[in-house]
Amino acid sequence: MVTLILADGDAPSRSELEVDWPDWDADIDVVIAADGGARHAARLGVTIDLWVGDGDSIAEDALATLEASGVPIERSRPDKDESDTELAIRAAIRSGAAAILIVGALGGRRIDHALANIGLLAMPELGDRTVTILDGRSRIGLIRAPGPDGAPVERRLPGRTGDRVSLLPVGAGVEGVTTRGLAFRLIDEPLPPGRARGLSNVRTASDAAVVVRRGLLLVVESPATL
Repeated sequence: MVTLILADGDAPSRSELEVDWPDWDADIDVVIAADGGARHAARLGVTIDLWVGDGDSIAEDALATLEASGVPIERSRPDKDESDTELAIRAAIRSGAAAILIVGALGGRRIDHALANIGLLAMPELGDRTVTILDGRSRIGLIRAPGPDGAPVERRLPGRTGDRVSLLPVGAGVEGVTTRGLAFRLIDEPLPPGRARGLSNVRTASDAAVVVRRGLLLVVESPATL
């Protein structure tokens, strides 16, 4: 099951997403709105199945309209420890999501929210689920290695040749990075913290991939037009 989360940052329109990420919504089963992210539903042409949040970024009448239409409402206290997007991710995990797609996690007036949303990709509770942050300029995911069986983790990176793929280490660094289908090849190499070696690689094949032996590796894909 694939769950779409609507976060409260900036979000592109459906047509804008389809330009660079065709079929982005092909397998979505459930849509969860994180507080004010509910406003993105109309632009994206999706129907909200669950709303979560503390209600500080959505008008009361809009929330009442959602409730009246039968959308379940999970309202939290304003002094909670989690962000609204984190609450949405936790709701997706509870509902059995095998993969999670987040739109509206970037942009807006506060960079701290964008950084926090990217940081949520490392939530231990996500396990081996595939979680992707998507907007009109980038597709962001996190590879966590080793896998449950202790083996290296491979992530396929299908897409257009010529598009950029940046590989950015998180935390203490990454070991054993091997790439396929990228212009600047890595073969069982480390990507240490504080270095920009993995920035702005280029996809040379539509079936590119990266393998990680150990660590957390952020993968940021961007259209070549940017």
